[in-house]
Amino acid sequence: MASIVLIGLMGAGKTTVGRRLAAHLGLPCVDSDVAIEERTARTVPELFAEHGEDGFRRIESSVIADLLAGDRVVLSLGGGAVTTPAVRSGLDDHEVVWLRARPATLVDRLGSDEVAARPLLAGGAAAALERLDVERAPYHRAVATLTVDVDELGPDEVVEHIAAAVTPA
Repeated sequence: MASIVLIGLMGAGKTTVGRRLAAHLGLPCVDSDVAIEERTARTVPELFAEHGEDGFRRIESSVIADLLAGDRVVLSLGGGAVTTPAVRSGLDDHEVVWLRARPATLVDRLGSDEVAARPLLAGGAAAALERLDVERAPYHRAVATLTVDVDELGPDEVVEHIAAAVTPA
């Protein structure tokens, strides 16, 4: 059975919406970054430091493939997961929801502690999020079966949009 996969840039609300959507639909909720950390006993920043982005993406791709091969879940993907071809092809049989937000919204949502914990935001969150938005939007657009613009919506409103559009279990 197809899982519901949430994609988007960091700060778009994938984790928050994922938890609420899973509860609403009676499904388990999985965050790919948490699953990676549990499997490797390392944090995402540690994995980036130890293996570089390419090495991290290989680990991430393997974990996501395993998660998508199991029972139906609401899966929140890490912001860059869709840049990996294997992840994109693995999404073909699933409902993929792009939580789209303007970079300015993302900067407002990400606190300074969260920015400090994210390796790809080193050197300035606003510029990095603008760059990531330009780089990743084509990937998001290519795999999304539903796009929800979240800039003006609260998490519960996003959940309602998604729940109304996804296939029941």
